[in-house]
Amino acid sequence: MTDQHAVVVVTGGGRGIGEHLVRAFAADGCRVVVADVIDEGDALARELSEAGSEVSFVRTDVGDEQAVGALADACRERYGHVDVLVNNAGIYQDLGRKQPFEEIEVADFERVLRVNTIGVWLVTKALVPLMRARGAGRVINTASSTVHMGVPNFVHYVASKGAVIAMTRSLAKELGPDGITVNAIAPGLVETEATRALNDPDYLPVAAGQRAIARPMTPEDLVGTVRHLASPGASFVTGQTLIVDGGVTFA
Repeated sequence: MTDQHAVVVVTGGGRGIGEHLVRAFAADGCRVVVADVIDEGDALARELSEAGSEVSFVRTDVGDEQAVGALADACRERYGHVDVLVNNAGIYQDLGRKQPFEEIEVADFERVLRVNTIGVWLVTKALVPLMRARGAGRVINTASSTVHMGVPNFVHYVASKGAVIAMTRSLAKELGPDGITVNAIAPGLVETEATRALNDPDYLPVAAGQRAIARPMTPEDLVGTVRHLASPGASFVTGQTLIVDGGVTFA
């Protein structure tokens, strides 16, 4: 379990996987900062604060360097440091639909890279100084099992998540001397509103049946892995990508 009172920043924490992670860290007694562009992040922070947890909201577009700088300033002013960063924000639901690679517009490809890849770099760059000051920290990036599976008609998304895995390995080497670990999780097909919007309903039970653990995957299935990577017990684990998909893909 993550140390109680640890300062945890979750980007894209307003809904989906991010919301479940925020709730889990709050339940552990962590001080959680929800960084998101959507109003649901503010509502979640208010709900959990009223229930007795220390959760705050900072409206953040991870692809905007100024917005990310404001997030870092807010963390510095409120806590003086950050212990755990979960780079979870990404464009997925807003992709609208899967489509052949020839049909993807340059602007759409660039937008996915701006949030899913450059956003991870920008937020990490901004918050790592707040970890270095304490000589320790955990960075956990959200990649995707699509990188290992080669999912068709999704090339901009898959490419953006493949870059996250590569970045995770490079940053692990750079930040190891500072006592900061950098790892990634690669979720399988998590059944959320976004997944149902992007996939044919008939495909979801088929995907579930292909798993070694043949059932639907929920956001809660990721919580334990993220908690572990954020915990003192994972202090010697870095540069790794843990696939959490119920046993479809093996690395």
